[in-house]
Amino acid sequence: MNTQEIIESAKRTLTFEKNALEMMVERVNETFATVAQKILNLQGRVIVTGMGKPGHIGKKIAASLASTGTPAFFVHPAEASHGDLGMVTKNDLVLALSNSGESKELFDIINYCKRFGVLLVAVTSAPESTLGKAADYVLQIPNKKEAPEACPFNMAPTTSMIETLAMGDALTVALMNMRGFTKELYHDRHPGGKLGNVLVKVQDLMAKDEALPLVPSTATMAEALLEMTKKTLGCVGIVSDDNKLLGMITDGDLRRHMSPDLPTKTVQEVMHPGPVTISGDILGSEAVAIMNTKKITNMFVVDAQNHPVGLIHMHHLLQAGVV
Repeated sequence: MNTQEIIESAKRTLTFEKNALEMMVERVNETFATVAQKILNLQGRVIVTGMGKPGHIGKKIAASLASTGTPAFFVHPAEASHGDLGMVTKNDLVLALSNSGESKELFDIINYCKRFGVLLVAVTSAPESTLGKAADYVLQIPNKKEAPEACPFNMAPTTSMIETLAMGDALTVALMNMRGFTKELYHDRHPGGKLGNVLVKVQDLMAKDEALPLVPSTATMAEALLEMTKKTLGCVGIVSDDNKLLGMITDGDLRRHMSPDLPTKTVQEVMHPGPVTISGDILGSEAVAIMNTKKITNMFVVDAQNHPVGLIHMHHLLQAGVV
């Protein structure tokens, strides 16, 4: 194949799959909504199963559901026939994936669901198949006549797997919306890696307690300089008698007020009042955006009464990989 033929082959594959997804959009109906509601109200878990290529897709669907608030895991149908059926309880829902609906490896799971009254949902292009007829609900994907496989022989699972994956994604996102799933809950399930870093909160990164650079409003600049040097965060907060944040002095303020008598001045003569502050439950990524907009490198973290409870520095965010 020459370069142009390779490009045309790729475009053909993507076009087949795009057309299949457009067809699916038109077919989403009340059955989909019913299945989503059944999953939402489950006392147990979603057990995803499938053989071969659908099995690979099933693992991804189970992982997506589990990471977004819907307890789920994948059971291999062959392993299920050798004891793993014991993982399935009456409170669960089995989501079985098979384009043809005739994967023999699924038959033991199908029989188990019917015998013990486990809710069975099929994702298949053949509602009249063994799986389709046994299922309580069928989420139908287009068949090979309606949406051919991208394979030149209309055989290798390509288009049908995109359809199956898309159905799983549609369920996952619908359930996220139904649960009111938040970014904070998402972070709880993704504490590691770049995603976890982006979703970490300010209160998890800030300097606090003894590391917090604070002096009373009656302090001299000499005392403030000692506090700044000791805490090494490039600033000091000025607090009132009732521990409310009145102002802030930064390295930049020191340069702007540099003079021989600077150590004898009071902190109130040098501080800038009403500094930019932030709440501890704000995401670190939002703190980065505020700092970039305000062109600052640190902010005091305050509670509802304007008491300083921490300090977030750009270095904290850099070290955590948020930036």
